[in-house]
Amino acid sequence: MTMTRRHFLSASAALAAVPVFSGGRAGAAPLPREADIVVIGAGAAGIAAARRIMAANRRVIVLEAANQVGGRCQTDTSTFEVPFDRGARWMHNPETNPMIKLARAAGLEITTAPSGQKIRIGRRNARAGETEQFLAALVRTNRAIDEAARRFDVSCASVLPKDLGDWTSTVEFVLGASFAGKDLKDVSVGDKSRAQDRNTAIGCRQGLGTLIAKLGEQVPLSLSTPANRIVWSNRDVSVETPAGRIAARAAVVTVSSNVLAAGNIKFAPDIPKRMLDAASKLSLGSYDRIALQMPGNPLGLARDDVVIEQSNSTKTALIFANMGGSSLCTIDVGGSFGRDLSAQGEKAMVAFAVEWLTKLFGSEAAAAVKKSSATRWNAAPFALGAMSAAGPGAQSSRKVLTESFGCIYLAGEATHETLWGTIDGAWESGERAAEAALRRIGALKDPEPPPRPAKTRRRTSASPID
Repeated sequence: MTMTRRHFLSASAALAAVPVFSGGRAGAAPLPREADIVVIGAGAAGIAAARRIMAANRRVIVLEAANQVGGRCQTDTSTFEVPFDRGARWMHNPETNPMIKLARAAGLEITTAPSGQKIRIGRRNARAGETEQFLAALVRTNRAIDEAARRFDVSCASVLPKDLGDWTSTVEFVLGASFAGKDLKDVSVGDKSRAQDRNTAIGCRQGLGTLIAKLGEQVPLSLSTPANRIVWSNRDVSVETPAGRIAARAAVVTVSSNVLAAGNIKFAPDIPKRMLDAASKLSLGSYDRIALQMPGNPLGLARDDVVIEQSNSTKTALIFANMGGSSLCTIDVGGSFGRDLSAQGEKAMVAFAVEWLTKLFGSEAAAAVKKSSATRWNAAPFALGAMSAAGPGAQSSRKVLTESFGCIYLAGEATHETLWGTIDGAWESGERAAEAALRRIGALKDPEPPPRPAKTRRRTSASPID
């Protein structure tokens, strides 16, 4: 039968914990040699796929190249006194998002992000009228992008209203680097226009990485086990790893678009060229966090305040202050500036963050920093970036990545046409790919078509139909 989302949630909650395989290391259970479906990658998409396959009572094994679960959802619980989400931070759509229900069922605390953000103009807060000007500029820009997307798929930068004035760079940061990890010149109007509304942001007090790891506790997986080569056909698949080979009837591959395009996993036969082209057109943008522990609240900001600045260049950032009431602040950088800064290393990133805060809040900021840490997702070998964003003319590439080849199905945020760049899109894509794989192996049936209406004779009089 076809399982509804409600059935899936209840079935998933009933699953028993299973052992973790460890890539053939001493003292660990050896990898299974067969499975119904093998899943590549233990991020949100991979864990969602595996749970869906388990709920259908089919054998699954998840292979993860890194030494931890989560993919681009990683929570650092050791550096600071509070959880620090190094990757994905927010979920969305609380009314329909299954992850939020699963988080609550797992005993984790769900929080709502503050709505909107404060704006600094030099060393003062923006006045009410100035904030209204900025919000109006955002509305005009989004409207221009939506209108352009109905006609052609060009860059967002090419359709910016000409009357943004002093707010031009700030609008470009909020809608480009901060939203998609790319400058607006590198973002498709089609992709931006199709992105679902993400105004309601939901966090997890223990961290989204903690959530994914918790949900992955039920899943049979092998860490530090990269898939080196995948041999596939229309009948079956064989995945070669350093710990041995696994034969399966289908595979769900959840690696990032950059990892796929880089050819880090070999396919035999080669992956179809149109799939590789689509992955390369959905390259990952750059988005990193510089975390600073600043006791005593030297910035004078409230708990969970979000602050941006009226900038005049791409060399800008966003601060998420006093996270959860702690002394931890993160300074987020993205786009081409963030990419260049990240390439210079963690020391340069921290130096920029302190310089930026000093510019906006005064020299007390520099003296208050007690501990720091920075992410560098572009250099992470099993991610190679932050989130996908389609370049001009490339929005249709997302649909290409949803197509199967042989008995292989792709999943991950890059394959979601409206929730790309989010953990929600990754999770939903994993469920979707798993269901497609389950249908292929006969574990799920397509929904029965509705009955066709009975044929009736044409009326020839006013008498009732027989």
